[in-house]
Amino acid sequence: MKILTVAIPCYNSEEYMDKSIQSAIMGGDRVEVIIVDDGSKDNTLNIAKKYERKFPDIVKVIHQENGGHGEAVNTGIANATGLFFKVLDSDDCLGRKALQKTLDLLEDMIAKDQELDMLITNFMYDKVGVKHKKIMKYKGAMPVNKIFSWDDVKFGKSQYLLMHSVIYRTKVLRNSNMVLPKHTFYVDNIYVFQPLPYVNNIYYLDVCLYKYFIGRDDQSVNEEIMIKRLDQQYRVTKIMIDVYNSVDIKNKNLEEVMVHYLDMMMCVSSILSIREGSKQRLRDKEELWDSLKAGNYNLYRRLRYSILGKTMNLKGPMGRKVSVMAYKVTRKIFGFN
Repeated sequence: MKILTVAIPCYNSEEYMDKSIQSAIMGGDRVEVIIVDDGSKDNTLNIAKKYERKFPDIVKVIHQENGGHGEAVNTGIANATGLFFKVLDSDDCLGRKALQKTLDLLEDMIAKDQELDMLITNFMYDKVGVKHKKIMKYKGAMPVNKIFSWDDVKFGKSQYLLMHSVIYRTKVLRNSNMVLPKHTFYVDNIYVFQPLPYVNNIYYLDVCLYKYFIGRDDQSVNEEIMIKRLDQQYRVTKIMIDVYNSVDIKNKNLEEVMVHYLDMMMCVSSILSIREGSKQRLRDKEELWDSLKAGNYNLYRRLRYSILGKTMNLKGPMGRKVSVMAYKVTRKIFGFN
């Protein structure tokens, strides 16, 4: 049995996918690397096949019609044989030593028959032109080097679980009945969010496993591109709100984690609407908040009157300028795009 499946969604990735794949296969026979070619029009599939021929016991290549990042992740989950599952974007990479420590830990968990649902590790914002790379750590938010539950989790204002920081037990992903939407960007947020209520046992390993590359002009997280794709940001945010409304969350700390995540999503949708600045986008922002209010008034109040909610809803042109200034300061402090 493979310990960890690493799924690498690829679309026209010929220029940078080698580094990503090579970092994953450093896990050796303990990993399964599923490269999902999502209908690429360049040499992506041939490069992937080259690795499959060279490492037939490690690499599996799946070619499919273009369905977007979410559909590629769906394919990875459906075909995974590893006990645990990790998504690695084709322009990012894993740290070699951190990967070995991660696999050693998971192997030890399996040997001791300990039912681990989610492993959390640190990740790096590998931003072009930035000398000192920002590492997102979770110290203080949860115990280190021990199995714990949601009762022991308390995030700070700047701490969020992202796709880069989580490894799920494959069974948890399948039990959550998650199907990521096709042809939609930013679905990595749904990927992290929807399985959370199915997680009971958690472990935080204080290593920097994932290097998250930021700097290509065509990246989906480039601010100008995010503004152009605001409709998709709204869509993902609404899906996550629907997920929250549809589950019975019994643990208070888990609920806080999920509300904290939704707070961030509403903040991103709001500030990008303000940055775009047109009357239509400002109306869209108000409609997003109104739909939240109509669907779950208690959740609306918690998000609208949080620090982020208040900051993103200051009135008038001057209020919007203050919102943008606060956003720029936060971005500089925490190093996100």
